[in-house]
Amino acid sequence: MRLSSPPDLWTLLWIVLLFNAMGCIQSIRCKPKSFRDSIIVLEVNSSIDPNPTSIDESSSVVLRYRTPHFRACARVLVPPVAGKETWTIGWIQACNHMEFYNTYGNKGMSSWELPDLRDGKIQAISDSDGVNYPWYGNTTETCTVVGPTKKDSKFTVSMNDNFYPSVTWGVPVSDSNVPQLSSIRRDQSFTTWLVAINQATSETLVLQTIRWRMRLHIKVDPEKPLGNRAVLNEPVAQEQPQILGKNEPIPSNAMVKPNANDAQVLMWRPKNGDPVVVIPPKY
Repeated sequence: MRLSSPPDLWTLLWIVLLFNAMGCIQSIRCKPKSFRDSIIVLEVNSSIDPNPTSIDESSSVVLRYRTPHFRACARVLVPPVAGKETWTIGWIQACNHMEFYNTYGNKGMSSWELPDLRDGKIQAISDSDGVNYPWYGNTTETCTVVGPTKKDSKFTVSMNDNFYPSVTWGVPVSDSNVPQLSSIRRDQSFTTWLVAINQATSETLVLQTIRWRMRLHIKVDPEKPLGNRAVLNEPVAQEQPQILGKNEPIPSNAMVKPNANDAQVLMWRPKNGDPVVVIPPKY
């Protein structure tokens, strides 16, 4: 009997290693990935429109202004979901900071305030639409994937936000509508998250985090005729949003009631005397 030559031994060893490797590859392929590991954010875009805040003096009762829109859009890919899972992917937004002051000459100022945020009791407050908590909305803002699925699910979720308030020309606690408004200042900061939530377990995956800010200062001369009183002082163009490289966790208050619209209070803070609640919170 002739003994195997060294090349034959090497060939045998190579065959054994090859079959072992194939077994490993097969086991990896057969093991389904979790939703957390399989969802892919293909693209994220965010911006604030370049147009300046517009001012509307068509009413003799209120001044209106409209800020440019903040916009966020993401393309998401979800590979086939093996289990009977339902996931909603979309946008959640919270307000982190709010200053909103309307000055009336030497009489005082009115201010929209979020008391718990103002007093440091919470880090952020939900900016949900007030119906579809915790989501910002449920039209273009979210998409739901119901497993099991056999094919990739590819979709786009988008949202936009801006301010369009009315500010009285006259002091809000006075019966008189004599124009006394002299200045409007606003400075608000938000965090916006692209999120996936398991509807059964409430498991929450933060996929992307965006920070943005909207500021404005409008000077008003109440002595001038209607239509010529207000001038946008700053800024003409807003700072562009930041898409963060590292995601931030969502504070618990950003996921539940109340939202900012229901929690805000309109205060009158006179130059002399005690503050007065003009409009209480809705909740």
